[in-house]
Amino acid sequence: MPQPLRFGVVHDFRSPPGSDTPLPQVYAETLEQVRLVDQWGLDLVWFTEHHFLEDGHLPNFVPVAGAVAAITERVRISTDIMLAPFAHPVRLAEDLAVLDQLSGGRMELGIGMGYAAHEFAGFGVPQRNRVSMTEELIQILRLAWKGERFSFEGKRYKFDDLLVSPQPIQPGGPPLWIAGMSENAALRAARFDANLLPQGPREVVLDPWRRNLESSGRDPEDYRVGLIRSVFVTDDPERDWARLKQAERYRMSVYAKFNESTPDHLPALQDPKSSIPQGWLIGDEDHCVEQLTAYLTDYGITDIVTWGAAPGMAPSLMNESLERFAKNVVPRVRDAVEG
Repeated sequence: MPQPLRFGVVHDFRSPPGSDTPLPQVYAETLEQVRLVDQWGLDLVWFTEHHFLEDGHLPNFVPVAGAVAAITERVRISTDIMLAPFAHPVRLAEDLAVLDQLSGGRMELGIGMGYAAHEFAGFGVPQRNRVSMTEELIQILRLAWKGERFSFEGKRYKFDDLLVSPQPIQPGGPPLWIAGMSENAALRAARFDANLLPQGPREVVLDPWRRNLESSGRDPEDYRVGLIRSVFVTDDPERDWARLKQAERYRMSVYAKFNESTPDHLPALQDPKSSIPQGWLIGDEDHCVEQLTAYLTDYGITDIVTWGAAPGMAPSLMNESLERFAKNVVPRVRDAVEG
């Protein structure tokens, strides 16, 4: 049976240079928005991670996840993505266990390897080690969340006779997601029996994952596929896109600089036109329902989040659209897709 659809918001907590929305306001309005989103019935709150940026981009999801856990009752809290090479595996296992306790078992974790050269340089981590560091982190998390003493020895980490305490509420720990920007990453998600965060062409990052699950006797419908695809519900798309366009151009310019400075940037980043679409859907409720229904059906997405803020704009400016999305779009999409 297909997984039920889940909808939510994603945040990165940015105040670009020159913005009239300072970071304290961004944090305060984001937390208030998340509280409202929880009341409006959305399912998810995700956080992103990047480092050493002038705009203050969220570098660590753990503090804000704890804040969100304290002011919400139902939304599940996750990342798209946390950057595995910059995290200590045992400390991360402990952090997630505590967050799972705080949230009543609502934590999940989306994991990626990172690709921005300046971040690896800043942390003094060799970029060539990112695959082994990420894979070992995943193995260590799962060992740590078994509730037993464990030892581990790999290329990058070695631990002897450790017991992580407290344990997460969820048996086996928070569900894991792996981001896929290449076929190797998609196959990694299948190999580690994880949900998928695909970013790139369907035939590169989504189809190989599904084929690998099926060839090993697993049903892809037992897993979740998540994506950021923003929806802005408005009766005046021209007016509101004009407000969003500048902020989104800034967001894309930051990512473009990451790509330019990374010698081995990934194929999925080289040709965005061929990738699974992640651009904004903007229009009235009927338009958003029609477009989102077709999109979810076409790609088999189970979890979709919309940006709860745009860089330089106050998060509260998105609240009217988000309320319409939660109350008037999501229920109709569920009915159309799930039947």
